[in-house]
Amino acid sequence: MHVTPKSILPIRIALMLATAVLLTVGLIAATAADAKVKQGPSGNAFYKPPKNVPKGHGKAIWQRQSTKLAPIDGAKVNKTILYTSKSPQGDPIAVSGSVSIPKGKAPKGGWPVISWAHGTTGAADSCAPTRVRPNSPVGPYIAYVKPQMQDWIDAGYAVVATDYQGLGTPGPHPYLIGEAEGRSVLDMVSAARQLSPSLSNKFLIAGHSQGGQSALFAASLAKSFAPKLKLKGTAAYAPASHIYEQGTLLPALTSPSGLSALAATIFEGAMTSDPSLTPEDLLTTEAQALFPQVDQTCLAQLSEPDSFGGVAPSDLLQQPVDNTPDFANILKDMNPDVKIGPPVLLAQGTADTTVFPSFTDQLDAQLNDLGDNVDYKTYPGITHGGIVAAAEDDAMDFFQNRLPSGRP
Repeated sequence: MHVTPKSILPIRIALMLATAVLLTVGLIAATAADAKVKQGPSGNAFYKPPKNVPKGHGKAIWQRQSTKLAPIDGAKVNKTILYTSKSPQGDPIAVSGSVSIPKGKAPKGGWPVISWAHGTTGAADSCAPTRVRPNSPVGPYIAYVKPQMQDWIDAGYAVVATDYQGLGTPGPHPYLIGEAEGRSVLDMVSAARQLSPSLSNKFLIAGHSQGGQSALFAASLAKSFAPKLKLKGTAAYAPASHIYEQGTLLPALTSPSGLSALAATIFEGAMTSDPSLTPEDLLTTEAQALFPQVDQTCLAQLSEPDSFGGVAPSDLLQQPVDNTPDFANILKDMNPDVKIGPPVLLAQGTADTTVFPSFTDQLDAQLNDLGDNVDYKTYPGITHGGIVAAAEDDAMDFFQNRLPSGRP
């Protein structure tokens, strides 16, 4: 059959229409995928979960654009997310956190993920990293690690960061209750993958101080609690450990110290694990009068002389830790001497006066006794706040060896 120019025209029009329809369908599908996790409300209403939340843990509830200190420079996507997890008692809860995704096209299998566990900021809702403004007194407790997070993004890792249970969201913060913190760290990865299908199910965990302890607990739970995820390694920087042993030293510390603010936050965490424990049972009259501040302000304010920073650690407890067996057992359970499958990088500064090197030495021995594969590195002259930056090269080598990002 001879095809004339006149007969070609309708065919071209039909092809153009068909192409337009396919493009439209593709755009609708892409929009639907992007909108799979609905937009959350503005302001602090974002942190109050709706009555009907998704069943199960690690489920995204809603999301919005990250603001304040949460965004990471150099990321293509910076989102704040609310997701489901489980309390120490196994009850369903909502947790907040942030998701940052690199620029460019995701590698085959998706962007490898680093789940970041932050250090101590406090126990009040205003201390949640996604809620903190740059000029806040607690801002430095969050911003110090931003250069490393930017390096991880530039290297081709997606970075997700939980606020932890009870920070920002309703309910108390189970400070140093390892299982609850670990669940928040793991469920953050699962929820982020619902927000963006470009994220891999292969991930790493990294955390500092409180977050170092959280990271180790999360690593120990990963296989059973998040079986669809594949943990490749864990970096723990100056992890909190041997809390019970430190508690027995309180009577010897007779000068006012910022350590009292940390101790008060530990009491708060212990009480979330065992509601039968009360401030009246544990604390002196002076410490009881200050204790409501733990739920009202962050660590920076608690460390001031007009708060717990003006109280000697020896003046906090009515009686020695050992005289309250339930309390003592909770403190012992905070120690992250746990069985972990994938390798661990353990980093400690020798000049650290918050997490004493001797305790991390003991933790390294305990982890090795359990059969864990630990690479323990110490950094001469490095303080508690400087360890993440000091260990950056070693950590990046560890990340790339365990889970290559695909970028040089």
